[in-house]
Amino acid sequence: MSKLLDFAKRIEPEKGSFKHTLWDGFFTFFFTPDHVAKQGTHIKDGMDLKRTMVTVVLAMQLCYLFGTYNIGHQHFLALGQHTGFLDGFHLKLFFGLGKLLPIFIVTHVVGLGIEFYYAYKKGHGIEEGFLVSGALIPLIMPPDIPLWILAIAVAFAVWIGKEAFGGTGMNIWNIALLARVFVFFAYPTTISGDQVWIGGLTNTAPGGMVDYNWWHSLCNSLFEALGASTFDMNASVIDGFTGATPLILAYQGGWEAVTEVYSQGQMWWGAIPGSIGETSKPLVLVGALILLITGIASWRIMLSMLLGAVFMSMTLNAWDATPFMTVPWQYQLYMGSFFFAMAFMATDPVTAASTNRGKWIYGFLIGAIGMIVRVLNPAYPEGWMLAILLLNTFAPLIDHYVIQANISKRLKRA
Repeated sequence: MSKLLDFAKRIEPEKGSFKHTLWDGFFTFFFTPDHVAKQGTHIKDGMDLKRTMVTVVLAMQLCYLFGTYNIGHQHFLALGQHTGFLDGFHLKLFFGLGKLLPIFIVTHVVGLGIEFYYAYKKGHGIEEGFLVSGALIPLIMPPDIPLWILAIAVAFAVWIGKEAFGGTGMNIWNIALLARVFVFFAYPTTISGDQVWIGGLTNTAPGGMVDYNWWHSLCNSLFEALGASTFDMNASVIDGFTGATPLILAYQGGWEAVTEVYSQGQMWWGAIPGSIGETSKPLVLVGALILLITGIASWRIMLSMLLGAVFMSMTLNAWDATPFMTVPWQYQLYMGSFFFAMAFMATDPVTAASTNRGKWIYGFLIGAIGMIVRVLNPAYPEGWMLAILLLNTFAPLIDHYVIQANISKRLKRA
């Protein structure tokens, strides 16, 4: 390791150049700082911001693995091929990689390109915030998102959402959610409805053809050489297939409409259409547990968000005015991206409330408002994106009043 460190230091470019900005970004990513705070209250250890961000990214990796495979699984279910979850394993995995890798690459090329440019212009080291945002954005997109739309969304989120406010640690809103909300409002047909969650098809109606390209032809050459099954270039969607998510079905016909298509096991384990990384609840919860054990995420925000969602869901159950309101509160947690939003979005320490009491208020309101948007908004049967961005806006105000209340109590005691 010492030889590698010596080599890295020998090739250090001249300070002030763009090459040095790039070198510094990679150097501080691979090596922990060799200096600590001499004075003050800072903890003297090697867990700097990059190490913190890497831990968050590692907590998402199970979601990446499952999401990649589920892209392929949903595609072949639409074709009536390899319908068992582990059937056609190599085809599903390579199909998912062919969809996810371009999304991942475009996200990081655009986002990191902007980060590197601003770091160079400001004359400081590359900031680490996009490590997490860049890992989150692919997980909250549909598999067939047009790459040019994704590039615009990432640029908007980084430029307007972060750099305009001063860079990492200064942003008001969650950057990954800004990218998603940009797509939702600017190009809604690419991220909503029942056509966008199944990749690789011209459409999801019966008879819709597969949309294979050079990647699938290349894979077929490899699979043929190995004597394995290949992609059927003339396959089409079978009769009776629907690409609707459980949330869309619940809005149309309540819990009964959902269970006619998906079992509780499918919804819990994640073998359903949806955003790439949100579907498998156990794997998301494993990531949440990692963040809690390492102390990176706030358990107060997670628990209060859960309480807020359950409270509002039970309230809507009692109201019972629409089919969606009849969905039992516990099954509301099975559907959609509640756990993913709770673990990786609401707990963003930059945009969330900072005071302990403020975190309880912040999380509870996200859970309650998100459930209201999910159930009562006919245009968007999901609510966590909008609820989190709304509470990001009010998080400083929540903290302000919590602090003022504490000051008032102490003054009274004095």
